[in-house]
Amino acid sequence: MFYKNKKQNDIINLELLKSYEIGYTFSNKPIKRIEIKPEVESKTELLKNLSYKISKIENCELKSSASKLVFSDGDPTSPLMIVGEGPGQKEDEIGKPFVGEAGLLLNKMFKAINIGREKIYITNVVNYRPPNNRKPEPSEITKYAFFLREHISIIDPKILILMGSTAMESLFGTKIKISKERGIWKELIVNNKTYLTMITFHPAYLLRQPDQKKYSWADLKETRRKINELNLKI
Repeated sequence: MFYKNKKQNDIINLELLKSYEIGYTFSNKPIKRIEIKPEVESKTELLKNLSYKISKIENCELKSSASKLVFSDGDPTSPLMIVGEGPGQKEDEIGKPFVGEAGLLLNKMFKAINIGREKIYITNVVNYRPPNNRKPEPSEITKYAFFLREHISIIDPKILILMGSTAMESLFGTKIKISKERGIWKELIVNNKTYLTMITFHPAYLLRQPDQKKYSWADLKETRRKINELNLKI
């Protein structure tokens, strides 16, 4: 009688599990028995939707004078995210960030710490080229900072590198100076999550002021050290 009741209970329990619409893996191991269903929206879809929202922005001088939306480049699954200022002429022509002279220097900088460009994720504060390559206006930085924060949340990097004062101001405000804040690990809170952040000089600035490269090199070495410390695979 006991064996019969046990067998009936096993059948009932199995049918109950099926009714919950979850996968169940039978195993002798005590952990990871329940397999959670994947999220409905993939990172790719979220990025596609964000790009579409930016393309529909209104009353924007940047958009009206540019030829292309410059959204991003690189690996969206990378633990390292780079944020620059805005597209230049070459970026506006091709539709990708950091492909001009500053982009070539960026590639060399990260290659120096054994990281290929294809292993990182790159975007800018503003996604349209400012007229005559001028610096984005404060109102433009504020407008696009909303999209940038969403961008960061989607990529969810382990390390965030802000290159230049525009990237710094878009996320930390205008009351700090890059000369004093660069090279220091900071905590940036975006949508209730904290991101480990480093501020450093923009490659375009280094092309104009090559004597400042020694400071950027120090920042790069510290970034490499932190990557190793966190055991990140890049």
